[in-house]
Amino acid sequence: MQILVYRITTVPVSLKVLLKGQLKFLKNNGLNVVGISSPGDELLAVEKDENVNTIGIHMTRNITLISDLYALVRLFLLFRRTKPSIVHTHTPKAGTLGMIAAWLARVPVRLHTVAGLPLLEAKGLNRRLLTFVEKITYRCANYIYPNSYVLNNFIIQQGYTHKNKLYVLANGSSNGIDTTHFSRKNVSEDQIKHLQKTFKINKDDFVFIFVGRLVGDKGINELISAFKSINVDSGVKLILVGPFETELDPLLPQTIAEVKSNPNIISVGFQEDVRPYFAISDCLVFPSYREGFPNVVMQAGAMELPAIVTDINGCNEIIEEGKNGLIIPPKNVDALRVAMEKIVIDQTLYSQLKEHARPMITSRYEQQVVWNAILEEYNRLLIEKGFK
Repeated sequence: MQILVYRITTVPVSLKVLLKGQLKFLKNNGLNVVGISSPGDELLAVEKDENVNTIGIHMTRNITLISDLYALVRLFLLFRRTKPSIVHTHTPKAGTLGMIAAWLARVPVRLHTVAGLPLLEAKGLNRRLLTFVEKITYRCANYIYPNSYVLNNFIIQQGYTHKNKLYVLANGSSNGIDTTHFSRKNVSEDQIKHLQKTFKINKDDFVFIFVGRLVGDKGINELISAFKSINVDSGVKLILVGPFETELDPLLPQTIAEVKSNPNIISVGFQEDVRPYFAISDCLVFPSYREGFPNVVMQAGAMELPAIVTDINGCNEIIEEGKNGLIIPPKNVDALRVAMEKIVIDQTLYSQLKEHARPMITSRYEQQVVWNAILEEYNRLLIEKGFK
């Protein structure tokens, strides 16, 4: 009889993108893996892509008491009926609901991966509430997996849980990076020339790229402000790859206006395949306020791009100052502008950063290493609980 494992995220895009390939790998290694997330076409895509069963249970990313209680009850009843051996949650809301339900249903192995903490940007009563909820999640779990060492240390310092519950798998990251997939070899010269022509990118232009949600917490307001004030001789362009989100953390009106009016800012929306956009770019700029272990920084590095990132957990582990990128303080427009100018003007520095970009990813964050570490951890815990 196969071991039943539930992997739960709040929204299906997390299963589809952030954990891409992982569920299939675990299933191919003898586990009955089932994905649980909010219903919709993306969840059906996960079922097809990963070759696993899925269950749709509506969950919201913000606090909605009635909806949250309904989801909690559904998860609890599901766990009581099907008796999984492992429940492993990702993302804050799925973590809280999934771990409480799993604890109430007495699921033997209850695991939660922490990939960033929204409470870091919260203040006052909201921060205290989110901290309380985070502690409940950790209390209900057997083990907590921060996906970076800095995040691990922060959780210990804040006293959210006992350090014996915490463990960083491999070298960090929730899913690692498929460095065979993320390679410039997979983008043809015809694709590159087509995009350059479409976006009027000249061969002498220096192209910065941002990939992610276009929201305040990602530092987009600061990025646009810094970009429009760059003072260099050569042409500079900025590609924004990702959707605008107007509900939880919208951009400032003047930021949106600048994106729409500046001919050197190219906003292309969400893209299923970001590799061609990396291939026409020279440097990732990622001024986020908070992260767990950002996939985009690893993806860019694997595509041979150095990065300018903020000094926050995850980013400051993937990037080493002056080796494969530059690290700046978060929320600092001037520091961001200076770093962007420096990387355009100093070609010797840029060449050194670019030379180290891919090797520093392939040597530390290859996807197979992360997947094997997760499988080994599952097997260890199943043996510990008497299932093997």
